[in-house]
Amino acid sequence: MTTPVETLEFQSEARQLLQLMIHSIYSNKDTFLRELVSNASDALDKLRLETYRDKDLDADTSDLHVRLEVDKDQRTLTVRDNGIGMNRDDVVNLIGTIAKSGTAEFLTKLKASQSQDPSISQDLIGQFGVGFYSSFMVADKVTLVTRRAGEAEGVRWESDGGGSYTIGPAEDAPQGTSVILHLKPADTDDQLHDYTSPAKLREVVKRYSDFITWPIRMAVETPAETSTTEAETTEDSDAAEQAEGETTKAEATPALETLNSMKALWARPKDEVTQEEYTEFYKHVSHDWSDPLETIRLAAEGTFEYQALLFLPSRAPLDLFMRDARRGVQLYVKRVFIMDDCEELVPEYLRFVKGVVDAQDLSLNVSREILQQDRQIQLIRRRLVKKVLSTIKDLMSAKPADYATFWSEFGRAVKEGLLSDFDNREAILEICSFPSTHDEEKPTTLREYIERMKEGQEHIYYLTGDSRTSIENSPHLEAFRAKGYEVLALTDQIDEMWIDSVDGFDGKRFQSVAKGQVDLDTEEEKKTSETERAQREKDFATLLSRMSESLSEQVKEVRLSARLTTSPACIVGDTHDVTPTLEKMYRAMGQEIPQIKRILELNPTHPLVTRLRAAHDARPDGDDDGTLAETAELLYGMALLAEGGELADTARFTRLLAGRLEKSL
Repeated sequence: MTTPVETLEFQSEARQLLQLMIHSIYSNKDTFLRELVSNASDALDKLRLETYRDKDLDADTSDLHVRLEVDKDQRTLTVRDNGIGMNRDDVVNLIGTIAKSGTAEFLTKLKASQSQDPSISQDLIGQFGVGFYSSFMVADKVTLVTRRAGEAEGVRWESDGGGSYTIGPAEDAPQGTSVILHLKPADTDDQLHDYTSPAKLREVVKRYSDFITWPIRMAVETPAETSTTEAETTEDSDAAEQAEGETTKAEATPALETLNSMKALWARPKDEVTQEEYTEFYKHVSHDWSDPLETIRLAAEGTFEYQALLFLPSRAPLDLFMRDARRGVQLYVKRVFIMDDCEELVPEYLRFVKGVVDAQDLSLNVSREILQQDRQIQLIRRRLVKKVLSTIKDLMSAKPADYATFWSEFGRAVKEGLLSDFDNREAILEICSFPSTHDEEKPTTLREYIERMKEGQEHIYYLTGDSRTSIENSPHLEAFRAKGYEVLALTDQIDEMWIDSVDGFDGKRFQSVAKGQVDLDTEEEKKTSETERAQREKDFATLLSRMSESLSEQVKEVRLSARLTTSPACIVGDTHDVTPTLEKMYRAMGQEIPQIKRILELNPTHPLVTRLRAAHDARPDGDDDGTLAETAELLYGMALLAEGGELADTARFTRLLAGRLEKSL
């Protein structure tokens, strides 16, 4: 029974995207052809791979190619391939729906970017793999005819870019996919060229798709071998006319011209490949509209051979931190495409790396399960990781502006490697940058931090927090700022996790300024202040004991502080305690951990603390009216708020504060 023709609605996100396309967010509309040719190339790759895996697949692979067909009279351009093709479900899922998480966010950013940099819009489109929709930049109607290899019935899809499309059966559809563009009139003011012009098509294919491994063919008119000069030498005028007629007919007979060189860039000598060719190849494999930040080539010979061509993008994709995001590089074996996202070749923290690895000694039937155990793949992976990390390190010194761009886009992802890639932990730390109190604008590397360390300084000091502002205003920094010690400001969530698991860098251990005891005095200062310090401990001993008892539900201890200069109090953790932020993260992930009590430190020189001690000393028999206990509670609450924490009972804190203010007035 034949499936009837149906009219279906586009998914709302797809409809919005189509409208953006129709009203053309791109300044360079030529790129629609790159997207369609790239899709066709992918379909050919998939068919060849499928025939390797399924020997019974009824598919013709004798002449796999992409073909461009022009009809000047009808003003149509057809991009045709004889690849894997699609069935009805494939068409609805791949074209009628943008079935990808984050689409709403993507569209929001896309619309916002239209009034800013057009290249941002292009970048967003490419990242979400919806290049087919770019057809509507140049066409007011698109028809798609396709048949999946091994299946009998074809599918015809058609839309004018409005809110709906038609879909139904296509009789006698050949294997593969044909995209027929009913072209808009050429408009030079809108940079809408005549895409029925063979010269224009040659130019676009050469510029964007020359490296495609399949032939891209176009029908062109060629002169006949029999010329009119030969006809003129014929004595019989009728024969001459006949010969002329045959010449005209021959000239109108189309021949097929291959438009691309089909040379794999990774196999060509470096000095024969231009940066423009690398850029277009990157855009082909990544579906990114921006230029790459850096190109990486490497090759290995000997026991096993492989070649790799990798790229560092210049912008992070929107799905960089989404769980279902695709990652990995393309894997080829002896120039035969094997898989698109080979995760086994690139660790997750380098998931933004794009490119191709072509191995010589793997089986064409290799599966993901086999790859996970394959020794060669593991060795290639190790080499790729080291090469990528060394390239980033080179950027730091040779191209600092490019490195700054890279780190702002991908730094958070790279730091994930500190938790997973123990073999390269030192190399990862070497390429990390962090905000610090040394410079409000420019982040610092750990190497630069160590070079600036004060004489006798043994630790790399840091403080974690939600933002640079909250860290800068933290009372924990007071003594460090007063003494001129630089402190790293770690604001990414991943910082909370790796910093406690990494011993240090270049022999210097990491030390939180909000944990443990702090002693920044020099040996000379320690000698002169030892007596004074001992006297203070004696003077405050009773108060500290009473406050520790009063706040026993909130803190494990109350003690005097050496890290405060202007604030009355702060809260710190023991050296190996989990931070409050990390504790919160664990609970958000459903991991219940015991409540961690911290330590309240008092500034013995602050007027509020000295007066509290005086009030306490004036009441040797205790605190019958609860005033001192309430003051201790207020001090604790103030310290908690100062570090950006949350009060357990905001209403009680407000009542206590209001009551104290009332009495003071």
